[in-house]
Amino acid sequence: MDSQFPTSMLDRISSAGVIAVMVVDQAVDAVPLARALIACGIDVMELTLRTPAALEALRLIKQEVPEMLAGVGTVLTRSQIDEVVDAGGAFAVAPGLNPSVVQHAQSLGLPFAPGVATPSEIERAVELGCRELKFFPAEPIGGLPYLRSMAAPYAHLGLKFIPLGGVNAKNLGAYLSDPSVLAVGGSWLATRQIIQKNDWSIVIDHATECRRIVLERSVK
Repeated sequence: MDSQFPTSMLDRISSAGVIAVMVVDQAVDAVPLARALIACGIDVMELTLRTPAALEALRLIKQEVPEMLAGVGTVLTRSQIDEVVDAGGAFAVAPGLNPSVVQHAQSLGLPFAPGVATPSEIERAVELGCRELKFFPAEPIGGLPYLRSMAAPYAHLGLKFIPLGGVNAKNLGAYLSDPSVLAVGGSWLATRQIIQKNDWSIVIDHATECRRIVLERSVK
């Protein structure tokens, strides 16, 4: 079965290497945050539905920073899928695998990556037609060695994983070196506290380092 993500979107996410995963408490912070990331070459981000501001933040980014590919994370219910589509989210991601949510996203044509942590969850996701899967929580469950062992029996299916949870600048290069990894989820680029403080200089420092690591991968 083909991917539910458009090829152009997959290419862009792969080229980015990192999806900036952000928790935004004030929607007004979203635009300067997105601009700081874009300035450093990070042009894919995921706004998590852990705060009420996420969807309004998405709308502002689409208006003010249209060059950013902005999706939504922590999507747990069918009604949230409706809200993401209404707000213009490019894609959606979940920490776990809820067949009803996956199928609703599919029915609306929303590219969706459910979360998996076991072979059984991979098989259920494949049965549902998913080919891009969030690997969560990546480091606490065993990191890259665990992912490689878990993914090996399914290598012939062409699955792609997005590890999130404990990924940082120190292990980013290792994750990106694995052919099964599409990109990583980068929550360290701008933590909730950094965003609350509007400390965009730290975001730029983190994003610049991140982009350097991604580009080093591409020339090897």
